[in-house]
Amino acid sequence: MDLLVRNATAIMTGGAGGAGGAARARGSDIRIEGTHIAEIGTLAPKPGERVLDATDCVIYPGWINTHHHLFQALLKGVPAGIDLQLVPWLSAVPVAYRRFATEDNLRLAATIGIAELLLSGCTTIADHNYAYWPEMGFDGSAVLFEVAEKFGVRFVLMRGGATRVRDIDVNPPPEARPETLDGMLASVEGDVRRFHQANGDAMRKVVLAPTTPTWSVHPHELPQFAAAARKMGIGLHSHLSESLDYVHFCRDVHHCKPLEFVARHDWVGPDVFFAHLVHLDPDEIRLLADTKTGMAHCPQSNCRLGSGIAPAPALARIGGRVSLGVDGSASNEAADMIDETHMAWLVHRARDGAASVTVEEVIRWGTAGGATVLGLDKVGTLAPGMAADLMVYSLDHIRYAGLHDPAIGPVAGGGQAHVKYGFCNGRLVVEDGRIPGLDLSRIAAEARTAVSRMVV
Repeated sequence: MDLLVRNATAIMTGGAGGAGGAARARGSDIRIEGTHIAEIGTLAPKPGERVLDATDCVIYPGWINTHHHLFQALLKGVPAGIDLQLVPWLSAVPVAYRRFATEDNLRLAATIGIAELLLSGCTTIADHNYAYWPEMGFDGSAVLFEVAEKFGVRFVLMRGGATRVRDIDVNPPPEARPETLDGMLASVEGDVRRFHQANGDAMRKVVLAPTTPTWSVHPHELPQFAAAARKMGIGLHSHLSESLDYVHFCRDVHHCKPLEFVARHDWVGPDVFFAHLVHLDPDEIRLLADTKTGMAHCPQSNCRLGSGIAPAPALARIGGRVSLGVDGSASNEAADMIDETHMAWLVHRARDGAASVTVEEVIRWGTAGGATVLGLDKVGTLAPGMAADLMVYSLDHIRYAGLHDPAIGPVAGGGQAHVKYGFCNGRLVVEDGRIPGLDLSRIAAEARTAVSRMVV
């Protein structure tokens, strides 16, 4: 699609400012040619070019969500886990409800989650799907890629799973049975052959992502996972240091800190990133930065589960890689990148002071930062030659009335920023707050029916 988006009030690029590229673009217009951005500035329409009006709107890069569990979209606000900390919550919700991990439920949950994300401006979704078990009756990986393709978003399957069951999960459902190391690696290799694209603007990628390096696999298997991923040319991901339980477990069992534990097993480097990383000491923060190991910062989920606040600004200040993820809806109750960025902007200021993080920094975490940890070097910033992933936000909701700097509105003001036009890889995927061809009322009704059938 070749077109010109004109007259925006502001264009936030996702850049760092300074030598890293301006955080705000000069000019008000963006020209898209095919799948990429051709020009940004004050531009005149070309003969026959389609022109879209962005008057009173602000333009952002499409958000990049680097940690999600789409299958949890049908597990919002489960009463048994609503007031639990992480470890008991895992048993009460994700493990207990694994018996409902059917093909139909996964397809419906993925549809709900991707729709939520897209309507908040997210164009790249990295989903940590760990609902795999021996002799599954359906192809979960294919289901997720199929749903993502229908929406037209970039999709990264972070293929999770376990080779052991936690000691506290007594009599887990059959759908939570562990795989063998060889079986899991063979399955991932199959997914890489079918789906993985290595280019910097890939629409499909695969990452190897055992659920946790501490509890879900045997320590001697970690180097084997790392070696296999590197041989396949894909990245590594997992949860780490989400709560103090990780710290206590590694100290008591392995006599080291969590990041030291994974480093000993070849799980650090520019091809590795971890979700959460809430509980880090200064030496661990430095190790992350020095090895270019990334962070998927999930502030809303961490607050919801009472886990704490990750030191994302401290890591970013010393050159570390920070990105943003919404985590699963079972511990967030939503999948909204505007809400996530709003929380990221607020929570660090509450703890560390009003100057601790800026809107521009948060935008960078949620765009260029995500592209970096996912290996998508042609995505995440708005500049000529980059992929045309962008969101045109109309700030017509009353909550934005009176803004002196409309450019910061979606992040500083929080939810309700209306997507007038949304593009992924040059394709129009949202128009006037609607996803073409998707009946949200029907999806919501199907969700109510599915939830009514879930009794644990």
